[in-house]
Amino acid sequence: MAENATHQVGAEQQPKETFHRDGSLWGRGHVVNGAMHGYWEFFRKDGTKMRSGSFDRDGQVGEWITYDKAGEPFKVTQFGP
Repeated sequence: MAENATHQVGAEQQPKETFHRDGSLWGRGHVVNGAMHGYWEFFRKDGTKMRSGSFDRDGQVGEWITYDKAGEPFKVTQFGP
């Protein structure tokens, strides 16, 4: 994948999920060498999508979408150069 080109040779994307204290899914994406990388989605405790966008080694990049409580796109924010 082209996304791995910015990382040292041998670095692999690994799937990662994080959870709210109540055990519900909070975030889902990939990490490279422990850093968030590539596309991620974040969820509210009720399971609706809250935000989505991409990371480059823990830094937000590109277009990020914030969703309303119904899960519909509400706001778009641009990150990066």
